[in-house]
Amino acid sequence: MAITHLFAAAVGAGAAVAVDRLSGRLRGTQPTATMRLVGTTVAAPTAALWVTDFLNAAYFARDEDDRSLDDLRLAFAIVTTFWHEHGHRAIGAKDVLRFHRAFGTARLKRAGGGAGTLDADALLAGGDLLFGDWFRDAARDPERRGWGIVFRTTDAKRSYDPEVRLRQAQLGPLTPPVAPAAQQIWSTYPPVEVADAAATVAALEAVDQWPEYGSELGRFTPLRRGGLRGQTFEIEVIGFPSPRTPVLLRSYVTVDQLATSEDDEEARDAWLTQLRLGFAARADEPSPIPDGAEVHAILALVSHEGHFMGRAKSQLVVYSHEGRSYLRAIGVWDPMPWHLAELYDQVGQASQHAFWGMGAPEESMLHQLAAAVGRHQAAG
Repeated sequence: MAITHLFAAAVGAGAAVAVDRLSGRLRGTQPTATMRLVGTTVAAPTAALWVTDFLNAAYFARDEDDRSLDDLRLAFAIVTTFWHEHGHRAIGAKDVLRFHRAFGTARLKRAGGGAGTLDADALLAGGDLLFGDWFRDAARDPERRGWGIVFRTTDAKRSYDPEVRLRQAQLGPLTPPVAPAAQQIWSTYPPVEVADAAATVAALEAVDQWPEYGSELGRFTPLRRGGLRGQTFEIEVIGFPSPRTPVLLRSYVTVDQLATSEDDEEARDAWLTQLRLGFAARADEPSPIPDGAEVHAILALVSHEGHFMGRAKSQLVVYSHEGRSYLRAIGVWDPMPWHLAELYDQVGQASQHAFWGMGAPEESMLHQLAAAVGRHQAAG
């Protein structure tokens, strides 16, 4: 995985041409919307591979015992901060030279333990070279991190408009499930225990911090002003179809519904009744919410056109039962078109299950959110 930035940039240019050609062949068909979402909003397709290689150097290329998700999140933050510091233009192939000057020597010296890798100190030192000597302290200051960006000052963070990224996103219409209920696929994943239900709801509502809950499979970045209700997220996903072809993809979801125990009890109870009835009709899937549970919040993330699950809705529930509190994901989606069904069968299903809590904690955003809540509770 630890190929150099410069080699990755050359390969990335070729990958962009291949993507463009494939998009041309599929133009006018449903797959085109998905092909447009290669890379991220902050990185153009010509930079996608070397940016992914940079993330690999901070995490995936390192020995498992040496990996830290904090380093992966820091690497992501460096990329997004570079976008922010350079007028919100998409990072391109030419920017690889600046990253190579900032991080190349440390990679050659195997800062992360293996060939071409980076550890936390190398990431912070490279950040200072890339941005200025303010970066190291700011990256360690929670008050100057938000929306996946490290800001120079707290005032700069307060004045940031997340909708600048929304305007650059290729955001299509919402695509909720529309198939008859009997044809829809309903799925739930193991509940993730959390230290405190109210603190978990507060963590979900702190939308600027969602990138800090990122796992090794991806992260959510908010794109709108305001809070959780009506919020749109860009999902940046790192995929590995094969060991030599890392891929950076994105998709979009919007909080289409939100109900809490404080302000929407009637809507919440009607929603929960609908969920329980839906799962009762499916003997192969147990009800995701135990009888007698107290539900503190439930929200629905609805896909936009081009999402790799097609027409889909993911629901997150915070509830307490028998003296313990949990965060759980529930998925509903329409039967997928052929191009998405094939991708899902090959690589998507395992990643989806892991991301929503079925795999290792390092892969799951829900586990990472729970860990953040636990650290906050322990700090008092």
